[in-house]
Amino acid sequence: MSTRIFIVDDHYMIIEGIKSMLQNEPGIEWLGHASSAAACMAFLQVHQPDVILMDINLPDKSGLDLCREVMQLYPAVKIIGLSTFNQLSFITRMLDNGARGYLLKNASRSEILQAVESVMQRRQYLSLEASEMIKKNQEEERPVLTRREIEVLQLMAEGLTNAEMAGKLFVSVTTIDTHRKNLLSKFNAKNTASLIWTAAQMKFL
Repeated sequence: MSTRIFIVDDHYMIIEGIKSMLQNEPGIEWLGHASSAAACMAFLQVHQPDVILMDINLPDKSGLDLCREVMQLYPAVKIIGLSTFNQLSFITRMLDNGARGYLLKNASRSEILQAVESVMQRRQYLSLEASEMIKKNQEEERPVLTRREIEVLQLMAEGLTNAEMAGKLFVSVTTIDTHRKNLLSKFNAKNTASLIWTAAQMKFL
């Protein structure tokens, strides 16, 4: 089954460049593009892409805000931030707002395909530059986790729901929810995607 890709960017050359790299790729279905946040939201009312490559700087709204809105309305969509900027604040805010990946606009065809494959397999993907930026600024102190929190963290990374984790660990859903909230707090993460990525960087996963 093909992965349906959509791009949101207001730079024609970027759109055409990525389109030329991906449109004839086996397993990729190119759905088109939007050059504004409003056009993106209108498109999503009719079509459901699997992956959106989303520029951070758009003419009518920040891609950071658009990412959050899309994830609230269409949580199944995987968003990969696309930017010329490699600042830590942009990277972390995109991840906090629900993006599953972050690419710089100079990414090669193979890197874009690798990013798409990663997010489709429920893994995050960050460009080497973005990954190094986060590692450089990451706090050295690792949170202390209980054995059960480590078990819950590993199951979260596998994509299990609270109910599934509760059944596997023979505890209540309320207990799992408490562990999840504690983990988010300990890793200072706003959502599960950010939590899993941070935990992986700290070698908990």
